[in-house]
Amino acid sequence: MEPVPNPKAATIADVARQAGVGIGTVSRVLNDAPSVADETRRRVKQVIKELDYQPSQVARNLSTGRTSTIAAVVPFVTHPSSIERLRGLVRVLTARRYDMALYDVELREQRDEQLKRLSAPGRADAVVIVSLPLGTAEIRRFQSSGIPLILLDAHHAQLNSIVTDNVLGGALATRHLIELGHTRIGFVGDAPVNPYGFTSSADRRSGYRAALTEAGIAFDSSLVKEGVHDGDVAAGLTEQLLVGHPHPPTAIFAASDTQALGVLDAARRLGLRVPEDLSVIGFDDIEVARHVGLTTVRQPLEESGALAAEMLLGSLSGDGAAASTTYLDLSLTVRSTTSQPSS
Repeated sequence: MEPVPNPKAATIADVARQAGVGIGTVSRVLNDAPSVADETRRRVKQVIKELDYQPSQVARNLSTGRTSTIAAVVPFVTHPSSIERLRGLVRVLTARRYDMALYDVELREQRDEQLKRLSAPGRADAVVIVSLPLGTAEIRRFQSSGIPLILLDAHHAQLNSIVTDNVLGGALATRHLIELGHTRIGFVGDAPVNPYGFTSSADRRSGYRAALTEAGIAFDSSLVKEGVHDGDVAAGLTEQLLVGHPHPPTAIFAASDTQALGVLDAARRLGLRVPEDLSVIGFDDIEVARHVGLTTVRQPLEESGALAAEMLLGSLSGDGAAASTTYLDLSLTVRSTTSQPSS
């Protein structure tokens, strides 16, 4: 079969004419409709290949009722952990020819507005929500619209969720310090009351406390400092522990690597050597952690974003299973910021 000479981009009419079928048949082949004979489907696909026909995404969206877009609702999108999760999402979606629409959330009002907007049909084929717990009424809105939804770094029994066991991770970090011989271990984390319902820092603090109890070390609330999730704030909290405390800690567990970087900055300003004078461990294993030699609890951030994308695309193709919770593997990554106490 000789291709039709065409110096311009081929159209659907060109494909139909060369294949000897109607335009509607070509459209059904493009949309994988079952009502096309196998031989006809083969012939149309061969012509599409010969003419290098590129179907209009807008036209395909109109015919299928889909947008070819996945929405991601992400609080504080510039945080390193958010960026790494998004990297995994984009990698999978790009490979499957989906676009990602990013909805940043910096305020509680933004959260509510974005969720209300995305629960209406026509904006996205599916939605992934990062780190933001949802209420039952919000979930019902999505379910009534038939929009697949997945939670990443948050949990609800009615939804597919991808989470980290933050209590276990907090205990893992603290046990490492205890095994090195530290008994005065500080904790720097997020304020427990926040407008978004974040719980990861509080859960990691629970793991910290459980590990101390398990080792027979009395919990000392004066060694716990919490504030806004920010490196500079963490540095200020660390100075309170190291300068303003009559018995300062020999080690500090920070609830995130971002906060651990603040702890390291405070130690440097105070002239303390890490790890000789102060051991520091973080949580997440963001990209910068390995560059500064930070000991940390690793959670697979990029992999979690990729998994969320795969699960959503599975739901769109009809392969979605009943709601379930997937727990990510945690591991301890020991680098140069932790060691035995010097005395």
